[in-house]
Amino acid sequence: MLKILEYFLLAIFIAGLMLISRWMGQQAYTWMPPQATAEAQRVDDLFSFLVSIGTFVLLGLVGMMLYSVLFFRAKPDDYSEGHPARGSVKLEILWTVAPTLLVLWIAAQDINIYSQLNILGLQQIVHHSLDSPAYAATDTPNSASDYPKPATEQIQVMAKQWEWAFRYPNQITSHELHLPVNERTRLDLRAKEVIHGFYVPAFRLKQDIIPGRDIDLVVTPNRVGKYRLQDSQYSGTYFALMTADVYVESRDAYNQWLAATAQQPLDGTNPTIAEQLHPPKTLFKTGWNPTSTESIAKSAPVQGGDS
Repeated sequence: MLKILEYFLLAIFIAGLMLISRWMGQQAYTWMPPQATAEAQRVDDLFSFLVSIGTFVLLGLVGMMLYSVLFFRAKPDDYSEGHPARGSVKLEILWTVAPTLLVLWIAAQDINIYSQLNILGLQQIVHHSLDSPAYAATDTPNSASDYPKPATEQIQVMAKQWEWAFRYPNQITSHELHLPVNERTRLDLRAKEVIHGFYVPAFRLKQDIIPGRDIDLVVTPNRVGKYRLQDSQYSGTYFALMTADVYVESRDAYNQWLAATAQQPLDGTNPTIAEQLHPPKTLFKTGWNPTSTESIAKSAPVQGGDS
């Protein structure tokens, strides 16, 4: 009878852990920025599941330790050796197979989400410079799976120290990224001199951009608003200031912005260059300058303009 009661209490404890873990997993959705792309839902679902699993494991281990401390601690005058632990083949198999299957399932979900983001390699996109229009590759793929997924818009993204430049159809260039809502947009990511990272938290996208490689990424924004693009890689001094505004808007607003931007020259000023050229404010003049002002001044026209 006592054994049945123990099993009953254990079942209640496990059920309570599952309910708490499920609740914590639902709360995890509120920890992230608002979902601004169709791809973000899958990422948040996986994150919520991982939070649920982590909560279940954490509370389960803490509960077992508290139970052991309360009911199995030795008496104050008991200095004898504890009972030697005996191996259990079933228990060894359980805590080996269960985590292995869980890790494999998580890896499979990661691969599935990564493939849905449609990050393609160098072979699917032709090489072209920022001064030429961005078009998809015309080479014949080896198989049907090599064909890029259809996108209504293609935008070239150029990352360089310390700014983002975006080239739209008809050779329209801007330092702002505009995307039509509820439409697939192909981003051709390129880096000029060092590794950069394309990171928009609301998009759940963080993709490294490697010099000499063209990385193609398809995104489907589904939430109108203004977001922030930032560099997730350390690309040099003041890399944290390498940001750009991202606007998700209707197709009509997007076309109007393209028409208006085509009539305006590209702003060549770079606030990061100006920040570096500005002398630092210090209480004591030590004569030490981590960055050569002369070298920055020489590179300012190249880094600040549209190359």
